[in-house]
Amino acid sequence: MARSSGRIIKNPVMCLTPSPKSLTQLLSVSPLTSLFSSKKTSPSPSLSIFLLSFLFSFTFLGISVFRFFPTSHDSVPCSIVSPSISPISPHSLPSSYSQIVLASLLSGVNSTNEIQPRAGGTALVPLPIHLVPGNLSEEETEFWKQPDGNGYRPCLDSTIGYRKRSAKISMEKNRFLVVVAAGGLNQQRNQIIDAVVIARILEAALVLPILQVNMIWEDESEFPDIFDVEHFKKTLRADVRVVSSLPSSHLIAKQTIVTQMPYGVSPFWIRAKFFKQLNQEGVLVLKGLDSKLSWNLPSDLQKLRCKVAFHALRFSKPILQLGNQLARRMWIEGPYVALHLRLEKDVWVRTGCLTGLGPEFDKIISRIQKSQPQYLTGRVNMSYTQRRLSGLCPLNAYEMARLLKALGAPRSARFYIAGGEPFGGTTKALAALAAEFPNLVGKEMLARDGELSRFLNRSSALSAIDYIVAFNSDIFIPSHGGNMGRALQGHRAYMGHRKSIRPNKRTMLPFFEDSSISDEELSRIIRSLHNKAMKPEPRKKERDKDVIAYPVPECMCPHSSAVF
Repeated sequence: MARSSGRIIKNPVMCLTPSPKSLTQLLSVSPLTSLFSSKKTSPSPSLSIFLLSFLFSFTFLGISVFRFFPTSHDSVPCSIVSPSISPISPHSLPSSYSQIVLASLLSGVNSTNEIQPRAGGTALVPLPIHLVPGNLSEEETEFWKQPDGNGYRPCLDSTIGYRKRSAKISMEKNRFLVVVAAGGLNQQRNQIIDAVVIARILEAALVLPILQVNMIWEDESEFPDIFDVEHFKKTLRADVRVVSSLPSSHLIAKQTIVTQMPYGVSPFWIRAKFFKQLNQEGVLVLKGLDSKLSWNLPSDLQKLRCKVAFHALRFSKPILQLGNQLARRMWIEGPYVALHLRLEKDVWVRTGCLTGLGPEFDKIISRIQKSQPQYLTGRVNMSYTQRRLSGLCPLNAYEMARLLKALGAPRSARFYIAGGEPFGGTTKALAALAAEFPNLVGKEMLARDGELSRFLNRSSALSAIDYIVAFNSDIFIPSHGGNMGRALQGHRAYMGHRKSIRPNKRTMLPFFEDSSISDEELSRIIRSLHNKAMKPEPRKKERDKDVIAYPVPECMCPHSSAVF
């Protein structure tokens, strides 16, 4: 097992409070100690008086000096460790601590090896949570407050039976699973996770997943363009054998391609359906895997899903490098919130919702929805108003601004805007949000000349960069569920219970519509609706939640230091 380690900052704060052991070591090599330890059979009276006088002076000087050292009440830690694993409450530390930490961080800001997200073992470790200044209102302080992790930490220990079977499965050379992953980046990530689990169930080697060309975003990225292939193979080598391509012995003229699977299939169903065929043909090709595997799996397979999601699927080095750079630029200015705003044109069309930007823009969306009804996802018989009040629509900029104000977000707060180009243009689409919270920043503003140029026609890479910056934020808020929102919620919980707020749209929107409610009362109601963000929410099987979004308790154990 790899053990998680804290992020060590170069140019550390000097420890001013010597320990008893360090004093003993200091005295053990001092001339004074050698003087005391020297054996003299008949010391002269003058020397004895001198020694006693010197000892008294040294003791008095020591007492005087120690008066200037900080006491245990306000002592400065000798090292600074990332609170992403063991969060430190900003209220438990003196203001001088924040200043010292800030000075230490700023001293290394220009070094490429300092103060940046990194890999701890196989998991990506986020930047530290900021210590929030003390001159905030009670509501603002509560807004920045991080959840109590209740002692839950990553824990992926598998059973003895799982480990015994691993020796054979990880060496498999006769059965191969090929998976074609479709959709956007985070949709593809989900399918890759399920592909690994299905390969394990079928005791097959997994061919590096094929990323289908996205017809909406016209992204032709392949697996190595987005993910670190060698890291993926190495991390999973004890669970599933991963190969880059089919061996020549298995390249057959006609292969069975499975494109239809029911939702929520179990491991038993998968083995009964495909194992015999795979044994006979040697190769199984699966397409259309999105959300087909059950979310309720045996414990070992749930842990494997977390291992793939939070450890194995690391982004490729060019994406990771730029994402880390942008995250550090955002982070070094102070605490920030990442907003994943689903305001793109295709989102409005697929959800059957209206933009709130006015009749001109709503007519465009309505026309597309009527001419291409096949794009509408679910509940086609509901009106726009019904869909919105049922929580099926993204929050528009005005609704997000009201939510943030009610939650106590300071007007001075900084926001990173993740997501694609909003329908109607950034200026118009975000006008209502910018009016209340002017410090809005996107990757285009953070990037320097030419840094984004290699990714401009690759939506998956841009989405991955958004993922990295949002992953490192102090608070993450998605405007509308979705694969990225669920993935980040779980990933941030897994790496230290960093605050994620899922808007409770179905309950809060009727309060937004009630003009009789005062701002103070609305704020109290909205905060009470979102208090679950202050503690880890366990996954409950009867609610059929995804372990990737809710890693407690299957992938996280209380009071455990085991990570992987």
